[in-house]
Amino acid sequence: MQGLPEHLAGGHFVAPTVVVGMYNSAAIAQQEVFGPVLVLLPFDDDDEAVRITNDSIFGLAGAVMSRSADRGMSIARRVRTGSFGVNGGMFYGADAPFGGFKSSGIGRECGIEGFGQYLETKTIARRERRQG
Repeated sequence: MQGLPEHLAGGHFVAPTVVVGMYNSAAIAQQEVFGPVLVLLPFDDDDEAVRITNDSIFGLAGAVMSRSADRGMSIARRVRTGSFGVNGGMFYGADAPFGGFKSSGIGRECGIEGFGQYLETKTIARRERRQG
């Protein structure tokens, strides 16, 4: 493959790639690509950007950069992902639950929510008998 170091030439590698000119329905835009691949999709306003973003079966994590923190937070609240960063905010830490929505997984790691997976919770219901 052109552009790769010689010692990587025999493997399955992709040089850093930016894909443009696609629609959101294209496979490259809808599938998880594990590699240095970025798909750029145009949008006209925030509502369309959120619609395009949520039109995916995946929802692990997302991010937005904005001059307006309020605008960034508005987008973050509407995007269906388990974690979201606004203006470089780091959403991963031992005290913050991490996990996805939709086909990106069920359950959480870290935080109280992740710890809860190791508990055995029991519910007991009791009805009091009336006297007399």
